Amino acid sequence: MHLSYSLSLALPALAAAQAQKPLFQSVVNKVEGWLGVTESYADSAAPAVSAATKDPVGSSAAKVAAIKVTPLTTSNWESVLTPEPSGPSPQEWMVFVSGGNKTCGGHCAHVEKVWNETASLLAADLTSPRLGSVNCDVEGVLCATWMAKPPTIWYIQRAVAKADQSTPASTIYINYLNVTSHSVGDMMALHTGKKYENGVLYEGFFHPFDGLLAQYGALKPVGYVMFGFGLIPSWAFMILVSMVSRTIINRRNGPNPEAQAQAQRQGSGGRGNAPMGGAPAANE
Repeated sequence: MHLSYSLSLALPALAAAQAQKPLFQSVVNKVEGWLGVTESYADSAAPAVSAATKDPVGSSAAKVAAIKVTPLTTSNWESVLTPEPSGPSPQEWMVFVSGGNKTCGGHCAHVEKVWNETASLLAADLTSPRLGSVNCDVEGVLCATWMAKPPTIWYIQRAVAKADQSTPASTIYINYLNVTSHSVGDMMALHTGKKYENGVLYEGFFHPFDGLLAQYGALKPVGYVMFGFGLIPSWAFMILVSMVSRTIINRRNGPNPEAQAQAQRQGSGGRGNAPMGGAPAANE
């Protein structure tokens, strides 16, 4: 009795709520649409964060380095690195050798950032050497000419020619860089603490200034040849080496004895038969 009476009272309320449901849903849809428009407007109005904002120090250092560091190319490195007659002797250069995906495997980003910061500090030091850079991805011929591998810093000392026009030997120290842990302090110490002397002293045939190739003017042509060889895929070299080795082994072993014996038998049998229409054999 009480249950049926309660249901009879609730039915009109449920019917009224059902009638109001479309109206409520339309209000909800309008609010959601308004919120979506507001959110998209806020996203479009928000300014994009530039790389300079994320890393202002690195961005400023890169700008300073771009001004103070001289890019070395295949066509200008000899003239740029030639010492000025009126300048101090020896004239010192710190040359940063870097690269991208082709020559550095994409691992030079950290040392490039460190180099930019170091260059900005050295630019304010009156005793610092001159600064240069080589990108082996772009200047592949130059890196092949120098036999340079990134990432390294070449500390170059070039003496001014003497009065008798003789030029003292040029000194090059190659300092290899750690792609993950090298710091600005480490690079600064190459100059301030003369840590460049701990690098590898460059000597020999391919020395860019004093080597035998440089003395006879053959350094650049050899550099182009080395760069061309570097473009050849490794599988082509393997095929070439295989062909050459087979040829050498065949010549060393000499002709096949069985083939020689068979050729002799065929030759002797042919000589024993009289040619058609010719003279009889000698034993007849």
